[in-house]
Amino acid sequence: RWTHVLAGLVAGTGAVLAYSLHHHKAQQTETAIEKRSALPVFTQEEVTSHRSLEDGVWVTYRGGVYDITEFVAVHPGGDKILLAAGGALEPFWSLYAVHNQEHVLEILSEYKVGELSAEDLKKQRSVQTADPYSSDPVRHPGLRVNSLKPFNAEPPSEILSDSYITPSAIFFKRNHLPVPRVDPGSYRLQVEGLPGGALALTLEDLKTKFPKHTVTATLQCAGNRRSEMNEVKQVKGLNWGIAAISNATWGGAKLRDVLLAAGYRPEVATWARHVQFEGLDRDASGTYGASIPINKAVSEDGDVLLAYEMNGEDLPADHGYPLRVVVPGTVGARNVKWVGRITVSAEESGSHWQQNDYKGFSPGTDWDTVDYKSAPAIQELPVQSAITSPADGAAVEGSSQEVTVRGYAWSGGGREVVRVDVSLDGGKTWQVARLEGGQDQAPPPPGRAWAWKLWELQAPLPPGAQELEIVCKAVDSSYNVQPDSVLPIWNLRGVLSNAWHRVRVKVRED
Repeated sequence: RWTHVLAGLVAGTGAVLAYSLHHHKAQQTETAIEKRSALPVFTQEEVTSHRSLEDGVWVTYRGGVYDITEFVAVHPGGDKILLAAGGALEPFWSLYAVHNQEHVLEILSEYKVGELSAEDLKKQRSVQTADPYSSDPVRHPGLRVNSLKPFNAEPPSEILSDSYITPSAIFFKRNHLPVPRVDPGSYRLQVEGLPGGALALTLEDLKTKFPKHTVTATLQCAGNRRSEMNEVKQVKGLNWGIAAISNATWGGAKLRDVLLAAGYRPEVATWARHVQFEGLDRDASGTYGASIPINKAVSEDGDVLLAYEMNGEDLPADHGYPLRVVVPGTVGARNVKWVGRITVSAEESGSHWQQNDYKGFSPGTDWDTVDYKSAPAIQELPVQSAITSPADGAAVEGSSQEVTVRGYAWSGGGREVVRVDVSLDGGKTWQVARLEGGQDQAPPPPGRAWAWKLWELQAPLPPGAQELEIVCKAVDSSYNVQPDSVLPIWNLRGVLSNAWHRVRVKVRED
């Protein structure tokens, strides 16, 4: 949808986009230096204070400060421009490259009000702090941050379903430890636990000695939608909204191929039960680790990748550069990033995150009675869906006489979402949404539906309605369906939150 919306920038949108480039060309060169020296200098704090239509909307770009308050109303992308309010435009324009055109820069120049201070410009370009997280990469400012150290953030939910493939910059970030800096030239993947002895592979080995496979797969954090469990009763964990989930195309070598090269044979299955992964991210407490069942790892249809690409490019640092595990259909916690060691074993990973976290418990279990050994580690996730637009508390125009509802739906274990039901009256009556897969995606084979479905419903507004309670629920190919409320599935860690998603909106009359 961003593509269609932002296409207006190219075609022109009324008087603003018809702005005459050549009218200013003659004066631009001779006045540039004079204009720069005449403009006031603002601090980042002053810019940040202008983040709303009431206070004014200011942004920065290449050291300039711009008051775009008047432009918000005519922005072809609507009020999504407010995501950049008080901050820099560069990360958003790099995400939506249609902005990188000369006439767009000319439009922006009309709104220039000053220059960013040299000190703040330097900070903006390179933020370094003396702590274990000082080498963490720069992140997109549009992300909604749940914690800074370690960094955990989700994209704004209102843009999550704008694209079937989530741009890497806004793909949700889930880190447990500082992001390691790994030299790809000296990197070695250790594969252990098989009869043939340990195997060490370089990144080049993985790229040249094994066939490259691509898999489009959705990753979801176990804590996605934890905030809804917090509303029932406080839980422990990051307060994720509905956007700790994203979809990408991953490229790399199949784990199955690597295990076969390392000596896996059918007789190994008589004793081996798990494949353990150990990451290169570490702190004083140790390294991150997890494991998956060996049947998933070696299955022809398991599609487990040792991925070195994400959306056609090298993995970003936050997503595991130079190599990560992608386990389609499985909870994000088992998709170990910066993987450095793989071990075939009769035992699960002994990692804290395998043994004492990411497990589900009865609503009656509390921290005084919890026994982590009594519950299995989460692997496949249950069926899930959520409404990304309209947002909770928003208003819809009554004059349009209809409402458009959008969202995502996904199920773990390769189970395909076959239906999304949407209600405008809190669940009393239901309509079926239209499902959207990727334009270039063939229907998945049974049991290998690794990617989400985006969905949309356009429906007439109920006559006389002043408020809507919009509800969605998804159904997968095994006819699993989401539970209707949070209370029966509440658990002390706030994981596996997949009740019907509800938003309430006002109907605004002209």
